[in-house]
Amino acid sequence: MTLTTSFPKRDIRVLLLEGISQTAVDAFRAAGYSSIEVHDKSLPEAELARAIADAHLIGIRSRTQLDAEVLAQARRLIAVGCFCIGTNQVDLQAAELAGIPVFNAPYSNTRSVAELVIAEAILLMRGVPRRNAECHRGGWSKSAAGSHEVRGKTIGIVGYGHIGTQVGVLAEALGMQVLFHDVEAKLSLGNARAAASLQDLLAHSDIVSLHVPETPATQGMFGAAEIAAMKPGAHLINASRGTVVDIDALAAALRDGRVGGAAVDVFPVEPKGRDETFESPLRGLDNVILTPHVGGSTLEAQDNIGVEVAAKLVRYSDNGSTLSAVNFPEVALPGHEGSLRILHIHRNVPGVLSRANDLFREHGINIDGQFLRTDSHVGYVVIDISATVEQAHDLRSALAGIPGTLRTRVLY
Repeated sequence: MTLTTSFPKRDIRVLLLEGISQTAVDAFRAAGYSSIEVHDKSLPEAELARAIADAHLIGIRSRTQLDAEVLAQARRLIAVGCFCIGTNQVDLQAAELAGIPVFNAPYSNTRSVAELVIAEAILLMRGVPRRNAECHRGGWSKSAAGSHEVRGKTIGIVGYGHIGTQVGVLAEALGMQVLFHDVEAKLSLGNARAAASLQDLLAHSDIVSLHVPETPATQGMFGAAEIAAMKPGAHLINASRGTVVDIDALAAALRDGRVGGAAVDVFPVEPKGRDETFESPLRGLDNVILTPHVGGSTLEAQDNIGVEVAAKLVRYSDNGSTLSAVNFPEVALPGHEGSLRILHIHRNVPGVLSRANDLFREHGINIDGQFLRTDSHVGYVVIDISATVEQAHDLRSALAGIPGTLRTRVLY
């Protein structure tokens, strides 16, 4: 069904879930948005359905699931902001086909994750997890056995993207050698070297740190075979996605000493809240650091993410710019002072643009500027016009009647 939306900012309802930073609220208010609903936690399914039905902009983190069924109930929704790196909690194709761009924060918490990884690398190399557990039980193993400096050791980084590169830079500053492996050719930073293959990286790394996205290709990519290929006694760190590592295989390797230690921040199944018990075969192992998906959860990171994603949502709502949207044709738009701006989102089928241009001619309206981007599913055309508000709304109604239209808006 075609959706038409054009509202004053005071009528645009912003729904922020999961304790999103106050910096996001401040950014919306500074931009003139006043109808802002904030929740500290994710909402139960029924309550989410009711809340999202009236929302125009929604901000979530990793716990809220926006699948096709939920999005179908969001009849007024114009954009989604994921206040985190990942976007796998949103059905991106369903959102696109509903004319809803999705934005995230791919950079704002990279430093926080990288710092945690480096801290865990040092703790694992020193054997701190086991010594900590022993002290809690009243033990006192004061010995240098199994304790090593990270200087001179090799860290193997699997996935040399935004976080992986920062881990490499910090590791090198500590005197470590950096190997990396990525499915794409990457320019190395500092003295980091690309490994000949994943197997080469595993064979030569004292610490292996995983930084890959969640995709069908990465699901279960680090299983028993990869663990067996690691240097005997090496350590594994996973701060990427819980589906990447075979947890049962890792637990077995930790018990028999094949893997010296591990630090895991993400899990295949994670509790939905504090009232649920965390279950994992890694619990109770003295040589493991377990953290509850907090790699990017520093106050600094959350404040930065709040500013970044809120700015993207505001820019799209005010201007129509979709630059950095993860599921939508990207258009970087100038301001439109002196012109009204019409946004037309449609299925990428032949004839839509020509029909739209015919309507402008039929209405006798001159086009000041036009911007178009398409992908395999959707076309996004932005038209600046010299016209009255009434003419623009009449034209928008006519555009909404073009077959294949998903959504139209007027910005003024």
